Amino acid sequence: MIGSILELGSTIIDKIWPDAGDREKAKVRLMELHNQGQLVELESRVKVMLAEMNGNWLQRSWRPVLMLTIIAIVANNYLLYPYLALFWAKAPHLELPGQLWSLMELGLGGYVVGRSAEKVAKTWRNKSE
Repeated sequence: MIGSILELGSTIIDKIWPDAGDREKAKVRLMELHNQGQLVELESRVKVMLAEMNGNWLQRSWRPVLMLTIIAIVANNYLLYPYLALFWAKAPHLELPGQLWSLMELGLGGYVVGRSAEKVAKTWRNKSE
């Protein structure tokens, strides 16, 4: 499992850092984190993601459903509500707590990494079969 995490990290580093020297420094740092045991938490998260991907529809879809719900609230408040309020005094404005806003930012920011992890997990799973 750790090998897959290191492979994923290396792939992401290759795509993010244009300078070869910076890429190598980042890869060395990734190996240092691995050697210090700091990737264990990431490994457990990947295991959870793999278990969710192999589960039923609800287990696989709860994160995207949550993200879509939060995005729907944001779309209501910033796209629909301003126009509805012009014509309807009781137009619905939904409160979005700061924690949900942060969760949305985290979810959307982590989408790229999550998709990469899915691809690596699929490859890893196919190799183990």
